[in-house]
Amino acid sequence: MKHAEFLGIDEAVLAASGAMHTAREIAQQPRMLARTHALLATLRAQVEAFVAPVASNPRARVILTGAGTSAYIGQCLAPLLDRRLAARVDAVPTTDIVSAPRLFLEPSQPLLLVSFGRSGNSPESLAAVELAETLVGDVRHLIVTCNADGALGKVAVKDALVLQLPEETHDASFAMTSSFTCMLYATLAALGGADDLDARIGPLADATERVIEDARPLLHDLAAQGFDRVAYLGSGILQGLAREAALKLGELSNGAVATCFDSPLGFRHGPKTFVTARTLVVVFVSNDPLTRRYDLDLVDELRNDGCAGRVLEITAQPRSTQAGDALPVPAMTAAADIDLLFPYVAAAQAYAFFVARALSLSPDNPNPQGVVNRVVQGVRLYPLEA
Repeated sequence: MKHAEFLGIDEAVLAASGAMHTAREIAQQPRMLARTHALLATLRAQVEAFVAPVASNPRARVILTGAGTSAYIGQCLAPLLDRRLAARVDAVPTTDIVSAPRLFLEPSQPLLLVSFGRSGNSPESLAAVELAETLVGDVRHLIVTCNADGALGKVAVKDALVLQLPEETHDASFAMTSSFTCMLYATLAALGGADDLDARIGPLADATERVIEDARPLLHDLAAQGFDRVAYLGSGILQGLAREAALKLGELSNGAVATCFDSPLGFRHGPKTFVTARTLVVVFVSNDPLTRRYDLDLVDELRNDGCAGRVLEITAQPRSTQAGDALPVPAMTAAADIDLLFPYVAAAQAYAFFVARALSLSPDNPNPQGVVNRVVQGVRLYPLEA
């Protein structure tokens, strides 16, 4: 009997090598994105009514918050949402709010705290909600979570709306993959204009599917090269993606591969010293005409330098005169960068998965020693006035 495959690998092989959850969760993203879109469509009126008092108020503030990958959701979205909403929009990790609450929370400024949680059980997420309730006079909470049983979705506060995403997005793997993309998409739909997404979800999900299916040979080949350093670069909202890609590879390689992230322009200002002959540089190329020119200038510079082992451009507009590695994203030539983020991150996730396997690690649990955990442990919380 033929078994199912995920990322081109038989499920029996995946199960035997501790890779089943990660492979399935990466592969399911196109389908989960479509389901998340359908869910938000049913909640559209309720969500709009809940967020409008803050989102439409130029004196108010929206904070996008989470820890680790959940924090990077906010870093991807904040620059875009800050342009679209009347309220000020900032990405502030829960870890920063908890450690310095009076620096980040303004008592007299109306606040919408958007909290992301795969499990909904991270201690900092719960503490950030409590601190906002204590310090801010006018606060409401939009909670975006993948776990119906998590504590975050059950917080006892006066004004809260919970976006409970499909159960399958509650990734069982150590690393967050479909939980990242679906929480990001849900928030984009909730705050960034859901009507506009009705025509975009199909192409966006299709492009993500095509990357997952078609880019495997290239990503597998790159993983087999044994690079011990990888730099991820992106401009604008794609810099948040670069940060998430760097974390994903660090997690799934159990720290065996050193990673860094930056913008292409920023990379020249010191971080370029990270590059060696055993370094892969990945550039997430923008579709914005101006930004794209800066991105490609650095790609060409790195190739001409000859210092890096390989330079990979992930792009929706592949160049006809391409002189190096390129991972093309099909049928997204005119897409906004926020839509490119979904197929782009799928490529980064799949590469990290293949690196873990090349290192003979279990992608589902790359750190069996428990130095890091799926839900963070070891956090001591202190009273506000301590």
